[in-house]
Amino acid sequence: MNELTSFFILAFSSLFTLVNPIGLSPVFLSMVEHCNDNERRKIALKGVFTALVVLIIFIFLGRLVFSFFGITVSGFKIAGGILFFRTGIQMLESRVPRTRSTPKEETETETKENIAYTPIGIPLIAGPGAISSETIFSSDTDHWEYKLVLLGVIGLVMGLTYIIFRMADHLTQRFGTIGLRITQRIMGLILMVIAVQFVIDGIEPIILEWIQSLRK
Repeated sequence: MNELTSFFILAFSSLFTLVNPIGLSPVFLSMVEHCNDNERRKIALKGVFTALVVLIIFIFLGRLVFSFFGITVSGFKIAGGILFFRTGIQMLESRVPRTRSTPKEETETETKENIAYTPIGIPLIAGPGAISSETIFSSDTDHWEYKLVLLGVIGLVMGLTYIIFRMADHLTQRFGTIGLRITQRIMGLILMVIAVQFVIDGIEPIILEWIQSLRK
């Protein structure tokens, strides 16, 4: 397995788990329960497209954000790993993270047009975890091949998210709430493992630099 394939697998598993469209299906259904099928399709499409644009923007602005605020990749990896771990715990407990949507946001978003952009597009789909993940992966490499892979990963995950949202009724009826919760817990466990590895990758260069300074 080459490095590009490994990068694709890690990026895809991280983003798909963080977005967690299967676990979000019941949340999506609850937000569009008073809409007909055509309106649900439009809301899902607009929400996914909004998230797609936001994630792509952060791919290309990641370096700029880092340099502007004086943030290192190692520091962002540690912070992102902690955020992912917290999200993983919430997924294990089958809870929707409060960083994704709040009761105030849901009540303020009264029109069907606005629901698609927020809270469904942001921060339900493109939440802090997903944005952090893409920023880390983008800032971790300068090779254009990896950028293309990352764009492909985002497009693939957003496409799957749209399909799953469109099949939300069928998934809920077929697997039931318990089945969806079990899937969410498994994905939460995977995310926690990825989070630990992110923290290790962030701490490792700091420790090596500290050891080298002691030897001088």
